[in-house]
Amino acid sequence: MKLIEDLERAMSHVERLKALLPICARCKKIRDDKGVWQQLEAYFRNHSEVEFSHSLCPECSQQSHSELEAM
Repeated sequence: MKLIEDLERAMSHVERLKALLPICARCKKIRDDKGVWQQLEAYFRNHSEVEFSHSLCPECSQQSHSELEAM
């Protein structure tokens, strides 16, 4: 019954992702069920199997370069 186990595992992942997340409009921290505000990455790391890899989008990269040139 591996197929049933796989389907149950997949459904548990889908259920885990269904939620209305209270997120700060400014700093993007997420408030958990206990009222604690956590960084977005920490929240997802604790509540899912998501891993993050950081980089800069083109817009932020350009802004960063502009800020460095202005120094």
